[in-house]
Amino acid sequence: MKTTARQSNAAHAVMESYIRCGLRNMIKIAVVGPESSGKTTMCEALALEFGSIWVEEFARAHLEEHGPEYTEPDLLNIAKGQVLAEGQAIKRAQEQGVELIICDTDMITIRIWSEEVFGRSAPELIALSEQRHYDHWLLSRPDIPWEPDPLRENPHDRDRLFAVYEVMLKKLGKPYTIVQGEQEQRMATAIKVVDLVLNC
Repeated sequence: MKTTARQSNAAHAVMESYIRCGLRNMIKIAVVGPESSGKTTMCEALALEFGSIWVEEFARAHLEEHGPEYTEPDLLNIAKGQVLAEGQAIKRAQEQGVELIICDTDMITIRIWSEEVFGRSAPELIALSEQRHYDHWLLSRPDIPWEPDPLRENPHDRDRLFAVYEVMLKKLGKPYTIVQGEQEQRMATAIKVVDLVLNC
């Protein structure tokens, strides 16, 4: 079916609303990195430490519901689902008087996922990765043992993917801090960073 100019403009307007979404009044920390690098554990611990809202990874729920196979358009839908989940979390945070949310993934992650699997990213996904606002990124180094999971795909190239994440964050000019080592060291670094962001 041929897409009309009106449909194209409407789709662009919808994506712009996803990008803006009025979220700049809330402090957002994104936790990113290769698979099985301790991201979810860190998100849970930070949410508990700061009494904040934790935004879970929408991709996991999507794949658990629909199966591990996915297409390129699925990734854009996953990105939109993640944005909506953030919006819902911000609403809860505002209702509870909380100023911080911890995001267990971001748009850059989904862009890298698309480029790794399909060799490209949809323009809308690129726009989300460039323009979607987070106050700081915590980049998790995969220096902990791999934990098998039916939805995980890359047990043997986590170090390479870590470098891909760091290159992308630098390319897009995003503020980030590497977290690494044992859990105690990771949490000490993350807590210090979040404190600085909250008090800047």
